[in-house]
Amino acid sequence: MAFPASFLDELSARNPIEDVVGQYVSLTRKSSNLFGLCPFHSEKTGSFSVAPEKGIYYCFGCHKGGGVVNFIMEIENLDYPDAVRFLAKRANMEVPEDESYRNRYKSQERLKNLCLEAARFFRSQLTTPEAQVARDYLNKRGLSIDTVKKFGLGYAPNAWSALKDAMSAKGFSWEEMIEVGLAVKHPTKNSVYDYFRNRLMFPIIDVRGNVIGFGGRVLDDSKPKYLNSPETVIFNKRRNLFALNEAKKSKEKFIILTEGYMDAIALHQYGFDCAVASLGTAFTEEHAQLLAKYTEKVILTYDGDEAGQSATRRAIPMLEKAGLTVKVLQMQGAKDPDEFLKTYGPDAFRSLLNKSENQAEYHLRSIQKKYDLTKDDQRVAFLKEAAKFIATLRNAVEREIYGHRAAEAAGVNPETIKIEVDKAYRRQEEIRRKKQETQDLSATQSRQPAYRGIRYDNVRSAMAEEGLLRMLYQEPSLFTQVHLTQEQFSSSLLGRAYLAFRTQQEEGREVSFSSLGEEFTKDEIAHLSSVLQKNRESVSEQALQDYIMVIHAEYQKRLPSGEAQLRALQERKKNAKGYGG
Repeated sequence: MAFPASFLDELSARNPIEDVVGQYVSLTRKSSNLFGLCPFHSEKTGSFSVAPEKGIYYCFGCHKGGGVVNFIMEIENLDYPDAVRFLAKRANMEVPEDESYRNRYKSQERLKNLCLEAARFFRSQLTTPEAQVARDYLNKRGLSIDTVKKFGLGYAPNAWSALKDAMSAKGFSWEEMIEVGLAVKHPTKNSVYDYFRNRLMFPIIDVRGNVIGFGGRVLDDSKPKYLNSPETVIFNKRRNLFALNEAKKSKEKFIILTEGYMDAIALHQYGFDCAVASLGTAFTEEHAQLLAKYTEKVILTYDGDEAGQSATRRAIPMLEKAGLTVKVLQMQGAKDPDEFLKTYGPDAFRSLLNKSENQAEYHLRSIQKKYDLTKDDQRVAFLKEAAKFIATLRNAVEREIYGHRAAEAAGVNPETIKIEVDKAYRRQEEIRRKKQETQDLSATQSRQPAYRGIRYDNVRSAMAEEGLLRMLYQEPSLFTQVHLTQEQFSSSLLGRAYLAFRTQQEEGREVSFSSLGEEFTKDEIAHLSSVLQKNRESVSEQALQDYIMVIHAEYQKRLPSGEAQLRALQERKKNAKGYGG
């Protein structure tokens, strides 16, 4: 929704960015800025900066940035309106909501309440005679009463309208049940029926404690084995992880990532309260980024079958990209953590965790499994693939260690594989060097924004536009000397930011980054933050005129010849009125 500008200004003033960020990040002052460890990716040296004077934050490592509202959106996983409400509550301010937003917010709150009531209904059904099959299953899996209560497990009756009737009695409509994925409309009749029937139910709870969906496991031979809520306005599978609401409270220094609900629950029951599972979908970059908010290390405990190992190989680069240290747990004598815990107990599992492999160890062992090292041709093939992988390790000590391990596995002299690794490493370094040279030689490429979907068509003009924005943001009084229009900016994004800042100044408001609204995407906000956090501009009329002249000149080049001549004549007439006339 569009909040009143005056409200956003007051919201920013009453929520100083250094105070808000300081509740999540330990900040240390360096000159005019504050620095700390980034809360959005794992790092050992603080590259996360907060500029109180500018009202912005920016991470030089992961390139996230924005104002105080954007920070709350990112750190609390909220959309723009809810982040504004969060900050308003923090400052004891009343939110001036329009009718459309008020209705949308109330609708989503009703859907969350519907899911909560459904969870209570399923929980109550678990004690009925009909649910004996579900209780037998839980007993067979060894889950205690306390664990069942902790995760709110329940039972969906083997009936077409049990849940529908119960929720209707509480005042919820069929449309709401369909929208949240609890009911399905009959294809030919004017009726709906329950989506989950005769299943053990797992409520899915977000990090703020809201029930947002369900997973249901069959108790007979029906298919599919697991049925999950569809994507809804309150449930995004790519941005939520099962049991993260519990795992985020753990005192462990890592999070265990499992393949399914039961593995995560079993780990919690045995004292490993840092376990989570993905929600019936493949692990995603969004999942990795979510985990990076709560830990620096993830231990993968996927099943030992080929599907589980394939999922492990896919997850590793996504987790590392999010800045996380990745370990891989290898189990023998059990197909998954649940079975291992029941067979060998928690102490043995803790020992496995302590011995978990880093990604290099795991990768090398995976390569070794592909070859029969009793055969010469297979040993040669193994050593070639192993050398190629080891060469990707940037640390020389790592290359030596894993080179020795590969040599031992194949029964050859370590110096032999070292020669192959060094050759492969030099080839890769040459490729990297040429790639870097290409980028360095291309001013257009090197000065392009680092954000997907944001590109400069005219780098010369865009650099001047960036400089002008920094100068105007630093000294808003200079707006009186600038008569550029939005269309004269080669970058649509920079032009929109110019117009937004100019509007703030003309309305007598503080020129503030924090009050930019929903019209800018998260990546656009981050890029503008990176632009404004650069070195302070030297404010002078000459620098101002230089920026404007470049923007004018490049704008004229983009115009058809006749129109360019007309515009040039008009601008000459305005020269006496100020720069950029």
